[in-house]
Amino acid sequence: MVTSDSEQIFDVACVGHICLDIIPQIPDVGYTQIDEIFRPGKLINVDDADVSTGGPVANTGLVLAKLGARIAFIAKVGDDDFGRIIRQRLEGQGDIRGLKIEQNRGSSYSIVLAPPGIDRMFLHNPGTNDIFTSADINYNLVRKAKIFHFGYPPIMKATFENEGSELIRIFREAKKCGVTTALDFSLPDPNSQSGKVDWRQLLKHVLPYVDIFLPSIEEAFYVLDPQGFMIAHKSHGGVNLIEKLEPALFSELAAEFLRMGCKMAALKAAHRGIYFRTAVESRIIEMGACKPAQSDAWASRELWCPAFQIYKIASATGAGDAAIAGFYMALLNGETLERALKIACCVGYQNLHELDAVSGVRSWKETIALLDEGSLKHHPFHIDSTGWYWDKKLELWFGPHDRMIIK
Repeated sequence: MVTSDSEQIFDVACVGHICLDIIPQIPDVGYTQIDEIFRPGKLINVDDADVSTGGPVANTGLVLAKLGARIAFIAKVGDDDFGRIIRQRLEGQGDIRGLKIEQNRGSSYSIVLAPPGIDRMFLHNPGTNDIFTSADINYNLVRKAKIFHFGYPPIMKATFENEGSELIRIFREAKKCGVTTALDFSLPDPNSQSGKVDWRQLLKHVLPYVDIFLPSIEEAFYVLDPQGFMIAHKSHGGVNLIEKLEPALFSELAAEFLRMGCKMAALKAAHRGIYFRTAVESRIIEMGACKPAQSDAWASRELWCPAFQIYKIASATGAGDAAIAGFYMALLNGETLERALKIACCVGYQNLHELDAVSGVRSWKETIALLDEGSLKHHPFHIDSTGWYWDKKLELWFGPHDRMIIK
């Protein structure tokens, strides 16, 4: 067990949102739409529930621990049964001195409704996450880390109030610690207080302190163009929106994030994989403790790695968090960008086989063996847009802004 700050070196400090996930097992009886299952007055028979920690602190942190990384968990829980379960689940997987216990306040929890083959829904209580601030972060632990991973500000009230002053403070202080900073996101509820925030304006002040920004494509679309997102969402009935979004939109959104100040933008796109774009080399070398060793090979890049095909999804809970963990581990191990994206997709693929966010993921050695044995097949995915190039050997799409293919 850790005895003093000076003795510990962490790979990643996982900071921010944490909760307890309660996931009823919903039998696969052939439903394809959520409204076929959940209707007023209908009794739904389910199997046993899976209970696990949730949120990016636990999901990404525990997957990283399985992959062999050294983790510091930094979050806030209540002095209640849920809080005690969360602490017990994290203990032994990393350093938990960064877990603050708030008296007379309930811990956050989610009821995750994840029917087989259908995108999940959440009933979520933010609990102590709503009062998490920079004052709750042990920056002595952060200084001992290589990567500072923070998520999800849209469901952490104190971080987005007052024009995001707390979130700005969190990343400004983290950047002073010399770490590589990363921000994960969640989709704001348009009908909530978070949905009324001017996220574009807020991000203009936060992203100069963020090295790696990792929203999903829906989250990226919403925060930069909420009206356009709602129109697109309505026109497609909320179904398969990701499938309808053109590569030009991915490129446009990522370019805007880079202009705002981050050095890398990853747009997670579920079955379409991960779109990735980076800034020029002079900014890549400013990324802190975990900057790429070969900065020139990571600079001015635009890549898209398709997801790996899976024939039966147990649950998509935490798949994005798992993919992020895979990407961080690849970065920590000095992998190339091309390889890092494939590792990220491989870890996300493993996650889909179990109800929770962690138990489906294998060790780093097993993950690399799975990726290299050649049995994984990419989800069918074609880009017709001008300037995109499919590399058959690497099995990656190279975009028109990728300096490796610009003539």
